[in-house]
Amino acid sequence: MAPEPKQNTKYLTTTAMMTAVLCVLGPLSLPIGPVPVSLATLGIYLTMYILGTKRGVIACLLYVLIGLVGLPVFSGFSGGITKLAGPTGGYIVGYLPMAWVTGLVVSRFEKKPLLCIVGMELATWMLYLMGTAWLAYSAGMTFGKALGVGVLPFILPDLIKIVLSAVIGPVLKKRLERFL
Repeated sequence: MAPEPKQNTKYLTTTAMMTAVLCVLGPLSLPIGPVPVSLATLGIYLTMYILGTKRGVIACLLYVLIGLVGLPVFSGFSGGITKLAGPTGGYIVGYLPMAWVTGLVVSRFEKKPLLCIVGMELATWMLYLMGTAWLAYSAGMTFGKALGVGVLPFILPDLIKIVLSAVIGPVLKKRLERFL
């Protein structure tokens, strides 16, 4: 049975809203080396709480596609195919499996924050693996060197974003429930 038209409008609107949030948070970054600390991951974690797996992954995919066509929604207000093909492109592509796993974990364990934190951390390691492999390949680095510049500086900031998401994600979802 298909959702009512009013429900479809809600779904489209909230998915577009969270895509916009990703587009606003994504460019905000701190350049610390070849891979900047970006707020995109925070936006993805929160999107999964608010929208759930299916619509959250759609919002994340829309964000990546918006950046792919050239709008400056990636770190440092960049975008385009060259950004995706560049050293940090693997991290951008890695947002999608990270979002999917985060959504699955959050949907299943939403009332258990510690399990959500552990699941989001594991999902983030998927992002790290994809991003590090691409960084090593595209920048001609060893995997170890790429790990050193593309993962190690991000473990603590990402853990902080994960814990923050686990705390405020359920609160945001509850406050937005009438719209969801």
